[in-house]
Order: sequence, then C-alpha cells, then structure tokens
Amino acid sequence: MRKTLYPFAVIALVLISLVFAGTGCGKKNVGPATPPAARPPAPVETPPTPPAPTITLSVSPAAIMQGQSSTLSWRTTNAIEVTIDGGVGTVEAAGSRALTPSTSTTYRARATGPGGVADAEARITVSAEEAAPVVPGTARRLNDAEFFAANIKDAFFDYDSYSLRDDARQAMMESARLLKERPNIRLTIEGHCDERGSEAYNLALGDKRANAAKDFLVSQGIEPARIDTIGYGEEKPFATGHDEDSWKQNRRAHLVMR
Repeated sequence: MRKTLYPFAVIALVLISLVFAGTGCGKKNVGPATPPAARPPAPVETPPTPPAPTITLSVSPAAIMQGQSSTLSWRTTNAIEVTIDGGVGTVEAAGSRALTPSTSTTYRARATGPGGVADAEARITVSAEEAAPVVPGTARRLNDAEFFAANIKDAFFDYDSYSLRDDARQAMMESARLLKERPNIRLTIEGHCDERGSEAYNLALGDKRANAAKDFLVSQGIEPARIDTIGYGEEKPFATGHDEDSWKQNRRAHLVMR
C-alpha cells in the first residue's frame, strides 16, 4: 500500500509548488497613476474704495467796503491736499484766514484725496463809493452794503433748539428797526448748526432756525417778500474748532444782504 501511494504524494507536492509559484509576490500590473485634482485659484481680494473728500468754505461778513477785512473759513475730510485760489494757495485741512480784497472776489477751494476731488466756493462782495463832499456839521450817508455790515446782527441759539433767546430777540428787534430805514435792502437768512447730530437732522434744524428769525422780523413789520431763507446745517461753520466756544458761534441765524 505504501509503495502505491508514494508517486501520488510526489505529484501533489509538485502541483502545490506550481500553484504557489504562479501566485507569488510579483508586482501587480497596475495602470498609469491618476494625476491629483487641480487646486482652484485663490480668490482675488478687491481693495476697498477710499472715501471721497469733502470741503466747506464760507466768508464772514460776505459784504465789506474797500479796506475792510473778511474771514475766510474752511473745513475738509479725507483730503491729502487742500488749495484755495485767489492768492491763498495751499492750506491745512481746516482753518481760517483774514482777507482784505480790493475788489469783489470769488474764492474757490479744492480738496484732493485718494477718493477723488471736492470743490467749494465763497464770494466776498467789496463795495466802493466815491466820497461825497463833506458839509460841515453833516456825515456822509452810508450805502446799503455799509449800512447792513455795520448794523444788522445775527441771532444765536441754544444747543438743539430753534427758539429765539432773549438776546436773539433783542438783536432781531434792532435789525428790524434798522431795516425799516432801508426798504430797498433784501436779505437771506441762513440757518447754521454745530457739528453734532446727523447731517439730515442739522439741515432740518438749520432751516427751522432761519425761519424762526424770518418770522420774528415779519412780526416786527418787515415785508416777507424782502426775506429769503436757507438751511445749511453744519455745512458752513464759522468756527472750525471742536469745542463749546466754536459750537456756540456756529449755532446761528446769519443775515446776509442780497
């Protein structure tokens, strides 16, 4: 029996060896490597748009006689260069300057910044009158511009108010009395505010202040047709400081001869 089985055992071992030889540790036949997925481009960041510059320009008083002075005031935001023509030149971002023009002059200011350019202008009217012969014991009669500049006063207001104070009423009563002497004078009342509060709120408050002054003058006998009003809010400050003294000067009804 043992002799008969031996050849079969040898054959089985050979077959097993062949099977293991065919399934050994050879390298697998693999296809080409898959390339990595393309990375999306990084988003391009758009730089923020720089804010546009602003500028306000005002004169006080707006009407003078030859040889008199007027104060030019300005204020800007978001500007790196500020220039004013009319012989003023390059100036700081905010300030004021006394000017004595010999003739009527319109001053134009320009504020330049990364966000663009802003312009503003203000005019000083200069009046010249030939001297009238002086009669002993009499004085030369002032023309209307001289009369207005010398006598007509502004009305000032408390913070966040358009009610006329006692001192403002006194000023308006005196202005009304004097305006009756010169019926040809026409005027504009400008309503101004300090810098506190929103732009829209201050524009409305300035309009109320101008109309409060007009209503009082009308109540004193000045014809409504002689008076125009406009509200500027905080746009044309008389003082450029950021303190109570400056704010007091900017809370006013400003009377300007037309």
